[in-house]
Amino acid sequence: MQDLRIIFMGTPDFAVPTLQALVEHHYKVVAVVTAPDKPAGRGQKIQQSPVKEYAVSQGIPVLQPTNLKSEAFLEELRSYQANLQIIVAFRMLPEVVWAMPELGSFNIHGSLLPQYRGAAPINWAIINGEKETGVTSFFLKHEIDTGDLIFQERVPILEEDDFGSLYEKLKHTGAELAVRTVQAIERGEVQPQPQQITAETKHAPKIFKETCEINWNQPARQVRDFIRGLSPYPAAWARFDGKTFKIFKTEVLENTAYTVAPGQLLTDNKTYLHVQTADGALAILDLQMEGKKRMPVQDLLRGYKFEV
Repeated sequence: MQDLRIIFMGTPDFAVPTLQALVEHHYKVVAVVTAPDKPAGRGQKIQQSPVKEYAVSQGIPVLQPTNLKSEAFLEELRSYQANLQIIVAFRMLPEVVWAMPELGSFNIHGSLLPQYRGAAPINWAIINGEKETGVTSFFLKHEIDTGDLIFQERVPILEEDDFGSLYEKLKHTGAELAVRTVQAIERGEVQPQPQQITAETKHAPKIFKETCEINWNQPARQVRDFIRGLSPYPAAWARFDGKTFKIFKTEVLENTAYTVAPGQLLTDNKTYLHVQTADGALAILDLQMEGKKRMPVQDLLRGYKFEV
């Protein structure tokens, strides 16, 4: 059994439970690499990443390089003499970084690879109507998300799940999987398997604001999956009355026979807001008008009347 010296790399809160689990299992995390502090929010106050905040609270040294290939950063990284690197929700690493430790560098990814390689695996699994996803640990290699698989843990996608709830489940499942992976590496019991690509392999490209616009010409269930796959962030949106509305929660209306075109609004301006799709209507339950807070539809209708 080898004494591990671990460098952890990650930035958002998705990565924090993994770092926390390593600390609580008494692994020696010798340093953390995370994104530089940056201004955020209305006041543009300088903010630390969630990973940095946790690392500082535990007295772990923090590196925040702007250039991962700079000789100064590489020299500092080498100085920690880590023999294993763990990466969760960080940027793409150059080979000189991921090939540095003798035991390799492994990543925790929020899908069952090779399914949903890419930047937005949790969103796309819901958007595509999957009933199951999970997390994968794998060793890094040149192309992103293509390395040899170590372990996978499956997680069901429930009918009521949206991006927010599934993200919470997967970040904790990912933490457990990371510890299990470290334990296997420590015991020398890891047998990595190459990824098998098929015609059914789906991808998870980065999501942009313009790609979050709702297409009401799709079937109701498909539109609902699109909305919950983007809820609460970055949020699906549509335009009504010349205004932009973010839509967070909907319900498929069974046996509702409106004879209007897809995208048409139907409302009594008091209690309900329905929108026609390709094969039926969706009830909008939770939304946000531009410049306003997110609220249930009845609350919005108390102060705003749609032109129908």
